[in-house]
Amino acid sequence: MVDYDDRLHRVYAAGRAVDQETIDTWMRAYAEVVPAQRPLTVLDLGSGIGRFTPALAETFGGPAYGVEPSARMREQSPPHPRVTYLEGSAEAIPLADSSCDVALLFLSFHHFADQQQALRELHRVLRPGGVVLLRSQFADRMPELPWYEYFPSAPAADAAMYRTVAETQRMARAAGLVPDDELRLISAERPRTLAALYDRVSTRALSTFEHLPAEEIEAGFAAFRRDAEADPDRETPVIPASLMVLRRSH
Repeated sequence: MVDYDDRLHRVYAAGRAVDQETIDTWMRAYAEVVPAQRPLTVLDLGSGIGRFTPALAETFGGPAYGVEPSARMREQSPPHPRVTYLEGSAEAIPLADSSCDVALLFLSFHHFADQQQALRELHRVLRPGGVVLLRSQFADRMPELPWYEYFPSAPAADAAMYRTVAETQRMARAAGLVPDDELRLISAERPRTLAALYDRVSTRALSTFEHLPAEEIEAGFAAFRRDAEADPDRETPVIPASLMVLRRSH
């Protein structure tokens, strides 16, 4: 498990920032699969520094709840009149039964200590017809991220954090949540130059770096920096993001 109160809270805003265009793309993608009525009550589970929570309230009418166990991350969350940030875990969500229409898990599922209990909790807090938006990686569909070439252990370290698509779907069904037949692939990020990618990754705001040897991190960033300085304007590929949609039918 990664302790975001230790180091990552200090670098997360710089290393994991999302611009408004990216946020808008995600909101449009979510709007395609959630219930049509408005307003919708939204849970942002593992909300971190609240990158998406205010936009969820704006897009779906609110209220929105950002539930995050890290006090240092919550402290950085932006205020919004229809957003409430709460201390809590995925295994014990501090909301009432059948109180939410939508739950967003944006790259947080792999951090949950008991994923099966978390899915049961999501079933509990969702109303019938509610939707879980599970933005995650999956061990059998890992992306080939452009910065992996500098850190040979990173792909395996990342894959080890995630479950396969089939495992995740089985767990969801066991909790009473029905997966849509196919993953959705969302191209929300904008292209970055190699120099911009280096600046972003070098913050070490990705939890991947909590699992790599120090010598590999040092050597990898040295090579990454050399390439970024030699060819700063090289455009790096945009990797589509995986979104699994789970529905509470009853």
